[in-house]
Amino acid sequence: MFAGYAWIHRGERKEDPRRIEITANQVKQIELDWWARWQRPPTQIELRAGIEDELKQEILYREALELGLDKNDTIVKRRMAQKMDFLAEEVANLREPRPGEVEAWFEKNRAQYVPPPLVTFRHIYFSPDKRGANTETDARQAMAALGSKDSPGGDAFMFQTSYSEQTPDQVARVFGTKFAEQLFKLKPGAWRGPVESGFGWHLVWIDALVQGEPPAFETVAAQAKADWLSEQRAELKRASFEALKSRYNIVIVPSTPGKLQDKKLAVLEPTGME
Repeated sequence: MFAGYAWIHRGERKEDPRRIEITANQVKQIELDWWARWQRPPTQIELRAGIEDELKQEILYREALELGLDKNDTIVKRRMAQKMDFLAEEVANLREPRPGEVEAWFEKNRAQYVPPPLVTFRHIYFSPDKRGANTETDARQAMAALGSKDSPGGDAFMFQTSYSEQTPDQVARVFGTKFAEQLFKLKPGAWRGPVESGFGWHLVWIDALVQGEPPAFETVAAQAKADWLSEQRAELKRASFEALKSRYNIVIVPSTPGKLQDKKLAVLEPTGME
């Protein structure tokens, strides 16, 4: 893949390292960039200044290469690696799926298209700031005394006391992940708890808990195809990288021979690595 790209662009190498050519396309790009920034064409003075900036960048870049400033530079390495990654995406030719291929892929990955469950609930809050060490005990005693959905009690809560059709993520954003996980395990139609959140303790009444149903393929066909293509693209890039990696003799040197660290490093060593 990369050899083919290099062959296609083999004529782009400059013969004279001291020759700098500003092409018509580069000048046009400078004009377009000016348009995008200022919503008007550049004057001749502004255009010349843009060309000077382009020349300055190219000259400083070449001088930096001659001084070896690109060597062992983490930022340069990351940028070059990123460009190689982009190149792999451009060169990889994704084929269109065969009839039935996306449908079969969808069946294997149906779970990722199931919408999240929705819960409608109300709660009675018990504040640690007000009750201190007795907060959980007070909540349990109140739970034992509750007889109806409209029973009073508890403390003032800074947010809402009732929520409608909330997803786990929405509940977690208010009450915390632990509370959300416990909430969606409770059965509707009665007071449950106490359940702990980041705020304190809560008694919870669930009015409705609706589990998400897997959609029909026809309703998500476009998204399923896009996801299939994305997976194929990722696999092509992975295979391309593995092919590149096989050309290298990779050695990982442990910092402290003979210790547990060596065993951890061994896990990192794929087939063919030393």
